[in-house]
Amino acid sequence: QVQLVESGGGLVQAGGSLRLSCAASGRTFSSYAMGWFRQAPGKEREFVAAISWSGSSTYYADSVKGRFTISRDNAENTVYLQMNSLKPEDTAAYYCNTLTSTYVPRPLGSWGQGTQVTVSS
Repeated sequence: QVQLVESGGGLVQAGGSLRLSCAASGRTFSSYAMGWFRQAPGKEREFVAAISWSGSSTYYADSVKGRFTISRDNAENTVYLQMNSLKPEDTAAYYCNTLTSTYVPRPLGSWGQGTQVTVSS
């Protein structure tokens, strides 16, 4: 099973940028599609972005399309989420996970501790 540790969150003003990282352990990391999810207080966890095992295909929620970019480095067992033009509504705890597939992004594994992103207006 792949173990995941998210990092890179913080406090940023609206319009700013952050880059999240998800470090994975386990030799099977490169076999999985990977995704980012987020959960705001009082709301359900929602899908944000997905990337195929090779990195050749990506898929985004409409709410972040054009602002967020997902990427991966299989040699480093890491997935990234570059977040630009941040909005207060992007405030949430962000989590990564392995996925069933890129375009049907159901999470497969256990959730990590997440990393908090707070966007001030």
